[in-house]
Amino acid sequence: MNASQASAAIFGFPRLTHYQRERLTFLALIAPNFILFGVFTFWPLIYNFYLSFNKWNMITPTPTWIGLDNYATMIQDPIFWKVLGNTLYLASGSIAIRLVLALALALVLNQKLAGRDVYRAIIFSPTFTTGAAVALVWTWILHKNLGLLRLPLDLLGIASPNWLTDVNWTIPALIIVTIWRGLGYDMVIFLAGLQSIPAELYEAARVDGAGRWSLFRHITLPMLSPISFFLIVTSIIGALQVFDIVAVMTGGGPMNSSKVYVYYVYENAFKFFKVGYAAALSMALFVITLGITIFQTRLSRRWVHY
Repeated sequence: MNASQASAAIFGFPRLTHYQRERLTFLALIAPNFILFGVFTFWPLIYNFYLSFNKWNMITPTPTWIGLDNYATMIQDPIFWKVLGNTLYLASGSIAIRLVLALALALVLNQKLAGRDVYRAIIFSPTFTTGAAVALVWTWILHKNLGLLRLPLDLLGIASPNWLTDVNWTIPALIIVTIWRGLGYDMVIFLAGLQSIPAELYEAARVDGAGRWSLFRHITLPMLSPISFFLIVTSIIGALQVFDIVAVMTGGGPMNSSKVYVYYVYENAFKFFKVGYAAALSMALFVITLGITIFQTRLSRRWVHY
């Protein structure tokens, strides 16, 4: 008796074909994962969609159906447009700078340097640090009078701004922290991409007389395009979901100057108890994120080379 016949005898489906038994075995193995996804991912998404059409404060026994009122309120809400603008500002400002710096560091640390592994570990270490801890440390670093960042600015003759209390500097401060926190992760991904590029491509190009810039432009960048696309998409999604750094460092202030999207969702749900409105905001963020991802995927056909 082979393994398939034994399993058929155990599970009680001896009349099934070999293909059918293999298919049932496959479904049995993946069922736990599908159950977990259904309970902790798909069902919350579906229920959130349902709540977005209701008014509920988590105290009354049942939500009250109000149709599209939450979405109408959202469109007319000036704070919604403010936090959306802040979030896009934070995302666009941090992602572009971070990816360029990460690629530059990856190119440098891909060379044979003394202490290269130590430098890699140091730059990557913030990835393991929790957002709350990062925010607490940077709150002190950015302090106008006592912060460490004041020292290099003083040497340059530049007055340290009120990073966390000036409406013009709160988002730039968050951009600095976001870049610092995610730089190591992006660098490691770029390093993996650089090390996967065949050395024969560079050798053949050098034989043809290609210089460093030509090698970088015509070999390195095209070969790294799938990595770049992955990092762009994941970085955008991550930037749209920033919460912990804002909650600890600024609390969305002053005057909503640093309030970002997810923090506004949190406020409406757990401070103002407007659960239905928070659910509508969450659905809008889901649509925005999905739209940006689809746009990037279609745009990638023009510049990503596999």
